[in-house]
Amino acid sequence: MATQSRKSRRQEQILETLLLNPTQRVHQLAQTLRVSAETVRRDLAELAEGGKLSRTYGGALRTQQFEPALSERLLLKVRERQAIARQAAQRLGNMDVLMIGGGATTLHFARAIRRLNHPMTVITPAYSVAQELSRNPCFEVMCLPGIFEGKEGLVCGPEAIKAIERFHVPVAVLGASGVSREGVSEALLSAGQVYQAIMANSDQVFVLADGSKFNKRALTLLGTWQSNITLVTDVQPSGELQTAISQGRVLVEVATLE
Repeated sequence: MATQSRKSRRQEQILETLLLNPTQRVHQLAQTLRVSAETVRRDLAELAEGGKLSRTYGGALRTQQFEPALSERLLLKVRERQAIARQAAQRLGNMDVLMIGGGATTLHFARAIRRLNHPMTVITPAYSVAQELSRNPCFEVMCLPGIFEGKEGLVCGPEAIKAIERFHVPVAVLGASGVSREGVSEALLSAGQVYQAIMANSDQVFVLADGSKFNKRALTLLGTWQSNITLVTDVQPSGELQTAISQGRVLVEVATLE
């Protein structure tokens, strides 16, 4: 059982590595994972058989080179995302109004607050978040209009952005595809434009991102590090990332895994 668990975590790391670095050589993956090249080859063969990647000469290519679907991301880093969600819920559970973005970690956050027993208004472009929170009669859930992005399960486009600009909220909760010294970034252009609007119309922004997003820059930069951002994560940032966060006077909260 332990061996199978290690293999699952290792294969998860391979897919995450290929997410923002779509083409990798076997020896690069072996160095990253600190295992033998033969172990990597066996993992790649299993992942290729499952349709998660394509084998190349001496390496692998992710079959889906952009952000994987929400349903796929929900299977990754579950313990870390749940811990981050709980930490954020402890801080924000007494809010009257929240704007919540889409994504796997924000959906975990929605699940963490859905049993609260006081009124809360939630504005969201994400149907999964809206569906989760609408089960609680204490919540008033406002789902934004726009063009539905099926893979991500949210609305985007000019109508969504126009609707966001009608509101100004004290706190927004967003996920991230990348967290780098430049700031917070999103892999999907359409979602990134929506999240930029959310950040611009919020006093404070809680960014929920596990350590696998560190030192990665995705397609759309949502914003640079500012003092109105709180990063909730599972590991303490270090190096250039830590320096940039400190210079931006960003608050970092590290969640404890159960």
